[in-house]
Amino acid sequence: MPESKKINVVTKSGQQIEVLVTSFKADETWVLLGEGPHSSKCKLEPPRNGLAYAGSVMGREIIYQRSVQDVRQELAGKVQHGGGFRR
Repeated sequence: MPESKKINVVTKSGQQIEVLVTSFKADETWVLLGEGPHSSKCKLEPPRNGLAYAGSVMGREIIYQRSVQDVRQELAGKVQHGGGFRR
């Protein structure tokens, strides 16, 4: 079973939430908020400036505060070391 990765996202009001990553790519990241039958999936995409990832779940905006460049470097490191998520 692949390793589970959790990241911290921030809501518009400043609240930090730890979410489970289901798919991690430079152009999009899918996360799962909550647990069990009441969980929700959210697609985080970078805006034009590429400084963060943003998405909306149940009418609320969430932000992953890492740049596209940072995520690409992390993915490149995982490929070199043979670990990480399946693509």
